[in-house]
Amino acid sequence: MTTPPYESRRDPHPAPRTPSEREAILAEPGFGVHFTDHMFLAEWTPDSGWRDARVVPYGPLSIDPATAVLHYAQEIFEGLKAYSHADGSVWLFRPEENAARLRRSAHRLALPELPDEWFLGSIRDLVTADRAWVPHGGETSLYLRPFMFASEVFLGVRPSKHVTYSVIASPAGAYFPGGVRPVSIWLSSDYSRAASGGTGAAKCGGNYAASLLPQQEAIDNGCAQVAFLDAEKHRWVEELGGMNLYFVQSDGSIVTPELTGSILEGITRDSILQIARDLGHEVVERRVSIDEWRDGTADGTITEVFACGTAAVVTPVGALKWDGGQAVAGDGEAGKVTMDVRSALVDLQYGRADDPHGWMRQVV
Repeated sequence: MTTPPYESRRDPHPAPRTPSEREAILAEPGFGVHFTDHMFLAEWTPDSGWRDARVVPYGPLSIDPATAVLHYAQEIFEGLKAYSHADGSVWLFRPEENAARLRRSAHRLALPELPDEWFLGSIRDLVTADRAWVPHGGETSLYLRPFMFASEVFLGVRPSKHVTYSVIASPAGAYFPGGVRPVSIWLSSDYSRAASGGTGAAKCGGNYAASLLPQQEAIDNGCAQVAFLDAEKHRWVEELGGMNLYFVQSDGSIVTPELTGSILEGITRDSILQIARDLGHEVVERRVSIDEWRDGTADGTITEVFACGTAAVVTPVGALKWDGGQAVAGDGEAGKVTMDVRSALVDLQYGRADDPHGWMRQVV
């Protein structure tokens, strides 16, 4: 069945939060704890394709205990932000890349691919409905979480014949409200995030569930994140639990682990590679061994390490720690290259700098 052209309806919330309630939340939004008045929903079946696009009041979903996603984890998601610019307009950063990655994830998880027109329309309609929830000032934003799951009531092991797509939105405060600070990373020696032929390149919940135990191990050892090596040889650096990694070399070049099928193709990752080139840095995508990380920080070959993701944008890595040792790049503080890259990206997203690559999309 061919999915029809995108059209949606809006069912306004009968009792949205009052302006004073909303402003109290926006004053201290945190991350992922408060949600806007509305959400987007659509359904898919083999016979009708995608249908019934609608913006409705935010609220619980009714899930039968036998709903397929609860048993077989057939689900995917995305994450992107809406940014308020100084003139009051609202913009998205490379949303078409999120649409493309959602389609790739859907293919890997045997879910129906959502047309880009539907993805972009769902984001536009929800942000428009909840425009008042887009915070302004500092590095605040409206975080958007599109997700898709197997909603058929059925316990057989096969792709679901009923799928639900939704988008919810959550105002987000600055990731570093007191200024950018380096984080410590724990090296996981017992666990792998993904393996060749697995779902590492898909943005699905199972990948994150598998990272929670080693992430807790990192926290127990005083670290903010966990670094994973490849599953076969436990030699090659892949990524953190939710961020891609970069290594600044003493000659000014920047190295990042190459995509192998078990590393998530981060949109921020790809953007930083271009921004680094724009800033005059040579960029290299190749394998990076854990020994190179350790030895490079010790002998000065690696002068800075940083990570990136949608939530934190660019995060300096102060130290890599493991049982019995640590590797510190430079003086352990945020380096100049790291901060230059971060500033260039953040200034572009908030409309304070030119957009030479046409990455920003006005939504309101």
